[in-house]
Amino acid sequence: MGERRDNGASIIVMVLFSMFVFHCKKIDADTYTVGDESGWTFDVQNWPSGKTFKEGDILVFNYTPEVHNVVRVNEYGYNSCVALGGSKFYESGADRITLAKGPNYFICSIPGHCNSGMMKIALNAN
Repeated sequence: MGERRDNGASIIVMVLFSMFVFHCKKIDADTYTVGDESGWTFDVQNWPSGKTFKEGDILVFNYTPEVHNVVRVNEYGYNSCVALGGSKFYESGADRITLAKGPNYFICSIPGHCNSGMMKIALNAN
């Protein structure tokens, strides 16, 4: 019986430790305002250049919701400027989006905004 209790205690300790590590990872997240002072607007495509992003970092998209939106798309959606089914739309004007590990793609789906190459960003989170 004592051995069974020890195993149970070990499992509890491992679960608690895992939760602690996950929580610390989230605390370590950085917050970036896309487009800096200008916000999510035209000419933002080069904004990620020179920045290093990691999983859990938060992107803040500030924009006028009557004029723009933000759509999280896959690589095809990014390259074709098409928001397919499964794309996530944001329209608040002050969206906070947590980065997933790997490539992250965002476009504005208002006609003509992405196609001009001016309102889309792609970045990789380590």
